[in-house]
Amino acid sequence: EVAARVQRTRLATNPMMRGKRSIALDLKSAVDIATLLELTDRADVFVDPFRPGVCERLGIGPDEVCRRNERMIYGRMTGWGQEGPLAHTAGHDIDYISLSGALHLIGSAGQPPTPPINLLGDFAGGGLVLAMGVASALVERFSSGKGQVIDAAMVDGAAMILGPFFSASTSGFWGERGTNHIDGGAHFYNVYETADHKWISVGAIEPQFYAELIDRLGVAQDALLSADKQNDRTLWVAAKVRMAQVFAERTRQQWEEIFEGSDACFAPVLSPSEVASHPHTAARGTVVTINGVVQAQAAPRFSRTASNAGVPCHSGEHSVDDIMSSWT
Repeated sequence: EVAARVQRTRLATNPMMRGKRSIALDLKSAVDIATLLELTDRADVFVDPFRPGVCERLGIGPDEVCRRNERMIYGRMTGWGQEGPLAHTAGHDIDYISLSGALHLIGSAGQPPTPPINLLGDFAGGGLVLAMGVASALVERFSSGKGQVIDAAMVDGAAMILGPFFSASTSGFWGERGTNHIDGGAHFYNVYETADHKWISVGAIEPQFYAELIDRLGVAQDALLSADKQNDRTLWVAAKVRMAQVFAERTRQQWEEIFEGSDACFAPVLSPSEVASHPHTAARGTVVTINGVVQAQAAPRFSRTASNAGVPCHSGEHSVDDIMSSWT
């Protein structure tokens, strides 16, 4: 048989593969396991995405990898963590944020908890917390010269991200979901439908911002919405109804024009397809088009080194030699 090189004609578009090099290894192959271990000998960070014990059974657990490379930062990303009664059970974002206490706090008053898309557990409490741990371990390695193992559990990360809300809830200083000042309980921190069936948001918590909000709305003298009644919780439910009536009188575009340049803490609720055309995000270049797909630009931005989004690659697009040659 004659070996052939596969030429891909479809451009890679997955934002999660931007700026990466990718090789495909069969973890059931002793040869490919040996290749992976050879790569870890020169790597700074290894990320284990499996359930506890899988990497150990494959011969690429932290004991083996860190024995070969004592400077290795070995990150373990799981939902439940490396130990505990649930460590070896299946789960998804919604389960992890349920056990963390986060899901209980999200939703409208008197309604069931509202499952968000998988940002809080998978990405924030999981990926970002692991990235923070990796960065911290790399900094510590400068003084110790040694790597370490990081146990990043989404349930832990989601609970940590709750921060003051977790403590306030357990201490009795935070009410049931949908009844507090920044969870949709208040009329001045909420979303409202406009005349054209689109949505806007307001977040006028501080008195000076609330004063500007009701002034631009033309309701400064309204019995329910006046500035002196802002924090009267007994009026919040009725105030939300009144606020909804006011915003329903004009289109989203009309409200944007009314609030342009104001400090009323107002914003249109945009769909992802609308983000690129908004004047602010357009000016900042928040959205880019890569290989024909509109997606978010890299963040955050650095003063000396560019943080532009890289071009995505296909899974398994590169060779081991490609990887090795890129490591200097």
